[in-house]
Amino acid sequence: MVTKSRGGAGEVSVRVVTWNLWWRFGPWAERQKAILAVLSELRPDVVGLQEVWADRRTGENLAEWLAAELDLHCAWAPSPAPERWRRRIADDSVDIGNAVLSRWPVTDRATLRLPAPPDLDDGRQALYARVEPPGGAPIPFFTTHLTSPLHASAVRVQQVRALAEFVAERRAGTPFPPVVTGDFNAWPDSDEIRVLAGIRTAPAVPGQVFFDAWEYAVQGTAGSTWTPENPYVHPGLGPGGRIDYIHVGGPAGPDGEGTVRGVRRAGHGPVDGVWPSDHAAVVADLHG
Repeated sequence: MVTKSRGGAGEVSVRVVTWNLWWRFGPWAERQKAILAVLSELRPDVVGLQEVWADRRTGENLAEWLAAELDLHCAWAPSPAPERWRRRIADDSVDIGNAVLSRWPVTDRATLRLPAPPDLDDGRQALYARVEPPGGAPIPFFTTHLTSPLHASAVRVQQVRALAEFVAERRAGTPFPPVVTGDFNAWPDSDEIRVLAGIRTAPAVPGQVFFDAWEYAVQGTAGSTWTPENPYVHPGLGPGGRIDYIHVGGPAGPDGEGTVRGVRRAGHGPVDGVWPSDHAAVVADLHG
């Protein structure tokens, strides 16, 4: 069994976090410290990160720095096409990508470049990391960042279909269901989220379904992860909503592996006067 325990006697759980770190925007050096403070308090087991920066000029990498500070393993996947992002900060030495941090070794990894038309293609990917808890079931873990324009739901549906096939090819060999995290830039009732879940419409891959971990939250909890109360979010971009997700494959494993025990937000307020990101994190405790 996994040696992590957060519940009652004999209950073993795996703490999963997903968080978009807002790349190298805003007061990024101060935000970096706030991000570390939030993750240090959460003590996660596996973390999916999006919009992670790496500076080729200095050799610094935010994911690797966080992993070292938190004593976690790190898998990092830079975008294959960061040029549009670099133009936004006028610095061609900074990469952007996804990362997985894990308390346990990562024994396999792969990336998928998400499909997008040329006018919207800014090099978005999905990152797979197979995490191996000692004595526990391996966890097929994924993190991704879908395209962002409000009008691009059809593109995100295509990306979700590609993501679902990517997951299906790597979920075998363990009773732990796949865990898919990330910034989907989509509301819970959108076509793209419904297609990935495969419960309220036909699944992208026949027979493969996912539970939205937030649906296990206390009734009435809104759970917005992108909201104008955050000073980094421009109010003209919409009313805010829940666009960051932890999806867990269903059904759970034969011994309950992957069952959602609790879920909440984190990083949704300032730390020493600094908001860590323009997104809140989502935290879920899963039965191990």
